[in-house]
Amino acid sequence: MPDFLDEVDALVQESYPDFEVCWYGHIGDGNLHLNILKPQGLAPEAFFQRCHEISPRIFERVAFRNGSISAEHGVGLLKRDFLAYSRSSEELAVMEALKRVLDPGQIMNPGKLLPR
Repeated sequence: MPDFLDEVDALVQESYPDFEVCWYGHIGDGNLHLNILKPQGLAPEAFFQRCHEISPRIFERVAFRNGSISAEHGVGLLKRDFLAYSRSSEELAVMEALKRVLDPGQIMNPGKLLPR
């Protein structure tokens, strides 16, 4: 875990020296949350775009360690398109099949969970 923290901190610092990383969660069970704080004066849209650009590099490090990009809170819209970093194509297929069975009319949160 310490190596992972150091790698991500260095990656963010190298790419965006004005961003601050805040780690929190329950490290004892390996459930760690990363929050990158928006610098004052940076427009929210620009901040979101810059974070979106660095996300694949962070998620590659998560995947390398067989981690997950999501835990008890679910995937969410910000991570939806990156789900394949921590779920196999078979797991995604099962999720899609369950969605079809449980929501055949696609009326529950359409387009919100699965990237396809």
